[in-house]
Amino acid sequence: MLRLLYKSLTTKHPTCIRSTVTNRRYHFKTGDSAELTKTFSADDVLTFSSLCGDTNPLHLDEEYAKTTRFGRCIVHGVLINGLISAVLGTKLPGPGAIFVSQDIKFPAPLYVNESVTAAVEILDIRKSVVVCSTTCTATGTSKVVMSGKVYLMVPKDENKPTADESS
Repeated sequence: MLRLLYKSLTTKHPTCIRSTVTNRRYHFKTGDSAELTKTFSADDVLTFSSLCGDTNPLHLDEEYAKTTRFGRCIVHGVLINGLISAVLGTKLPGPGAIFVSQDIKFPAPLYVNESVTAAVEILDIRKSVVVCSTTCTATGTSKVVMSGKVYLMVPKDENKPTADESS
């Protein structure tokens, strides 16, 4: 019964065909991508600051921020990185994916109330480790505010048919 359902779904939705990598079955493949866009308000930044304890006035005090090279309040880099985590854990690869390591660069600031798009692309799949490129871009200016690479552990799709069951 599961085999017929699987064949039916993959026939109707060929983009859902699972890649086989060293006998592991996944619902994603190299080259797949996903993104998420959000605008961080001053309240978002204040809430994050309260949760993590980072009360740097550059993030919270507009008068202080005016005296810095940025000229206004900027969003915490780690908060921006949280969007990458959201994409990875909910969209691609999705539930069950966990960070193993990450390399991040912040080439430009993201200002409070500026929209940002977090994008992820799968570069490589090695057994149960997935390597992704990550980029966060301010949507109004197209400036890259964060870029890097992340290594994830992903669970095997246990309830999916194996190669023998799908033929």
